Amino acid sequence: MFRNPKEVIRFAQTKRIEMIDLKFIDLIGRWHHLSLPRSQLNLDMFKRGIPFDGSATPGFKSVESGDMVLLPDTKTARLDPFWDMPTLSFICSSAEADTFKLYKREPRNVARKAEQYLTQTGIADRSLWSTEFEFYIFDSISYKNDINMASYIIDSSEADWNSGLREGKNLGHKIPSHGGYHAIPPLDDLFDIRAKMVRTIEEGGIPVRYHHHEVGGPGQSEIEILDDTLTNMGDITMWVKYVVKMVARKHNHTVTFMPKPLYNEAGNGMHFHQHLFKKGKPLFYDKKGYAGLSQIALYYIGGLLTHGNALLALTNPSTNSFKRLVPGFEAPVKLFFSLANRSAAIRIPKYAQKPKEKRMEFRPPDGTCNVYLALAAQLMAGIDGIRKKINPTKAGFGPIDENVFTLPPKERDKIKSIPATLKEALDALKKDHQFLLHGGVFTEDILEVWIDYKLNHEYNEVRNRPHPYEMSLYYDV
Repeated sequence: MFRNPKEVIRFAQTKRIEMIDLKFIDLIGRWHHLSLPRSQLNLDMFKRGIPFDGSATPGFKSVESGDMVLLPDTKTARLDPFWDMPTLSFICSSAEADTFKLYKREPRNVARKAEQYLTQTGIADRSLWSTEFEFYIFDSISYKNDINMASYIIDSSEADWNSGLREGKNLGHKIPSHGGYHAIPPLDDLFDIRAKMVRTIEEGGIPVRYHHHEVGGPGQSEIEILDDTLTNMGDITMWVKYVVKMVARKHNHTVTFMPKPLYNEAGNGMHFHQHLFKKGKPLFYDKKGYAGLSQIALYYIGGLLTHGNALLALTNPSTNSFKRLVPGFEAPVKLFFSLANRSAAIRIPKYAQKPKEKRMEFRPPDGTCNVYLALAAQLMAGIDGIRKKINPTKAGFGPIDENVFTLPPKERDKIKSIPATLKEALDALKKDHQFLLHGGVFTEDILEVWIDYKLNHEYNEVRNRPHPYEMSLYYDV
């Protein structure tokens, strides 16, 4: 939108912007923000940044050296439609307060370095990505965890558990479990809210492919956007998640990208479509190849699947992630690739037939990831596959063009499984992460902090707590 800070300042004055909002991401993947009046908008802000406390930001600094600054990225400037006052929003990168150099654990910089490394290899000069956003729109949620209790209650007007509701007016038209895919109004009670989400996303300069009701009966939805470069897609993903949540809240609903908020119902993935280009030429297309894929594309797939278990520590980094990745749903549980097979870890879209459209979709990821790290890690795995010429077929990754859940157990067991828990994924990352370190894209420091945080602040905290269902199983022993 803007080429330089002077254009930003001129725009803010002309449009009578009143507030400047600075959004930034922590290492774990959550957005934070800091706001200032337009009077503080000046060239110095873009050069020297705005101070914040890095010690209060998960995965960043310790308290004795917490001073950091936020450097706004002018190209990310957008009008924030949710403020009462005219507000201009920026996505920022975190930097050292004394040198103004980007912080060593800054996630956006990891994404940038991955793009630079791709160019340095000579393999390609551009990668394009698009994100599929799956999420639930609920009417309400309440949850509590204490020493003597653990509970949550979710409700949705679309859910079939409300079909017998007698309080108030019940108009019927409830969606049965697993029956929400492309549901039409009045079953789809959320089409208007999704349309407003899409309109707001596009008003921010982000083109949307489509939106629809997803498989999950109680309010599951999907929005898919068109492709962009890696770091830009990270920025876009964070903005889309923000818009979706805020539009829902404005209409008295709540949104979650949590992978498995409901037992025995479809989970939320965040699938990433990806392909490479060099001097404008698509590198993933070969009319004679399997599913129209080139040898480079197959090597890329080989890299993703070879490093698949380690990747999941970054693309599916929550204890809840692995409650989605279970048999019986469209979520993958085996590492293989296939044409149009939605039980595959890598699906080749059958409808993408033109050279510039030819791509592959990595299906395990979900919305709990730090998207910049997840995108960078996928690219690094793909590059490693190309560099090492990993043939996915010889490596035992398919293609398998049938439903793996219908295969005889002996045949199914031959296919490499994805991790069953976050701990297994973190252990895989400990053993297999050299591919991430090439070109200085990731560092040992980032990975050590990531693994330590996920293990001690999330995995162990969940493991050490009694589960409500354990009361049903064991209380009377």
